[in-house]
Amino acid sequence: MTDLKPLRDKIDAIDSELLRLVSERAALAEQIGKIKNGRAYRPEREAQVLARVRELNSGPLPDDHIVRLFTEIMSLCRSMEEPLSVAYLGPPGTFSEEAALKRFGSVVTTLACSSIDEVFRKVEAGTARYGVVPVENSTEGAVGRTLDLLLLTSLKVCGEIKLPIHQLLLARHADLARISKIYSHPQSFSQCHEWLNANLPHLSGAARINAASNADAARLAAEDENAAAVAGQKAGQVYGLTVCAWNIEDDPNNTTRFLVIGAQEVTPSGKDKTSLVLSVRNRPGAIYELLAPLAEHGVGMSRLESRPSRAGMWEYVFFVDIEGHQEDEKIGKALRKLRETSTFLKILGSYPAV
Repeated sequence: MTDLKPLRDKIDAIDSELLRLVSERAALAEQIGKIKNGRAYRPEREAQVLARVRELNSGPLPDDHIVRLFTEIMSLCRSMEEPLSVAYLGPPGTFSEEAALKRFGSVVTTLACSSIDEVFRKVEAGTARYGVVPVENSTEGAVGRTLDLLLLTSLKVCGEIKLPIHQLLLARHADLARISKIYSHPQSFSQCHEWLNANLPHLSGAARINAASNADAARLAAEDENAAAVAGQKAGQVYGLTVCAWNIEDDPNNTTRFLVIGAQEVTPSGKDKTSLVLSVRNRPGAIYELLAPLAEHGVGMSRLESRPSRAGMWEYVFFVDIEGHQEDEKIGKALRKLRETSTFLKILGSYPAV
């Protein structure tokens, strides 16, 4: 049998060095916090750190694992500067909570909210420093309530999170013959429509019961041995459910994009995105004229979404994501031109692009 002791001795030595370096990093973070006397969370700086470790990573750990490791290290070090509170759409076990922890790490105080409106209110009131809200899903499209509140709030968008959404069929047991009802959020039912029809055709119509969130669906299933839930893995863990089927979403690339909202302006990271909302008079060619300044100044557009403005019948506002930071020269020129051609323009924020 191969002697493992020399290898284990090497691992022990590396662990000791890792501990020394992490402690040194935390001490430096504490010093930086005293010098800055301000925001501990700097989205642009953290984006640069994660981009750098991705570039330096030569394996064997994949990039995603390295990013997760350094996110946790930064979360620990950030806590030496300032306690951080993050509001999200609850209850515990939702994809929104998972997105918040993916961005901020686990060393934060998370505040579960009953609605997207409450997330905005907690951040506006200062009860939470940041909020995490869903803004669009690759299958189901935009989250209208988030867009409406972005139009009204004084808060800024200071980050984005893209979370792969894997839906599971969960129950108190694995005997599907005993299941007579399924709980889930309407969007999750839509994301798993074909799988459910093919695999559980007898559980359709009234047997599919809408819940306020996937986590709430898991809670309801945990209270009824004849019920199942479509939800994420974390919700199943929170409520002690058994996984009956993994990854039942119809689109394997199903992804939800979340926004981080807060009171701070974010400086350039080197790879950024700027979100805008604007409107124009309803006349022929208006949209072309509105967006022409972007093409004129070589600014890429990654998203265009229209919403009723509520100012009048058939009046719309347009949510636009462009590539670059508002402090970039060409972005600044395009924005100045947009102000001339639009009847309303609000910069929601510039932040690191994911």
